[in-house]
Amino acid sequence: MVSQTAVKPGTPRLRADATRNRERIVAAAQEAFIEFGADVPLDEIARRAGIGNATLYRHFPDRRDLARSVVLSVFGTMAKEAETIAAEAADAFTALEEIVHGAVEWKIGALCPMFSEWMDVDDPELLAARNRLDNVVERVFAGAQADGTLRTDVGTGDVMILASQIARPLPGTTPLQHVNFVHRYIQIVLDGLRAPQRSVLPGQPAILQDLRGECAAVTDPQH
Repeated sequence: MVSQTAVKPGTPRLRADATRNRERIVAAAQEAFIEFGADVPLDEIARRAGIGNATLYRHFPDRRDLARSVVLSVFGTMAKEAETIAAEAADAFTALEEIVHGAVEWKIGALCPMFSEWMDVDDPELLAARNRLDNVVERVFAGAQADGTLRTDVGTGDVMILASQIARPLPGTTPLQHVNFVHRYIQIVLDGLRAPQRSVLPGQPAILQDLRGECAAVTDPQH
């Protein structure tokens, strides 16, 4: 009985420590992927997480598994935040503004190449997480067009592609430097989306599927 009592209290603590370690690794990996790209040394991720290399590999045997966890974390958090915004915002256009600024804050543009290069596009869990976010964006977008606050000649893909491009750090700058002015430029774009439109746009509106194609193009050396 003594030995059983000694083991049982320790078990939950070990599980909690493991959970915290995993969360630290994913958070550190997200930051490192944004700053250095998907090929950042795993040693650097372990250092940022404050854990040893052995602990990192115990949780994530390979880079692809870690990248997948980062993508799931980002999509899941963004979807949850977008759903809250959609439910609480004063109107659909305000909700759209907050969601786009949130996407910039999560630096989706910097993570975009990793999404395409490292992810299995048929992964059911990844598809479900992405679709959850897409559904919120599309619902808010349609609501803003229906109530006359968003110009009707744009699509959801137009907005998210613009946001991802603006959010991507300029050559010679770091993500921390870039964030000082990126929200200013995003708001300029959002103001240009308000109805009534002041010009006729060339081409056709883009949809979210076009955004997936834009992500793929980033990883193509011919682009």
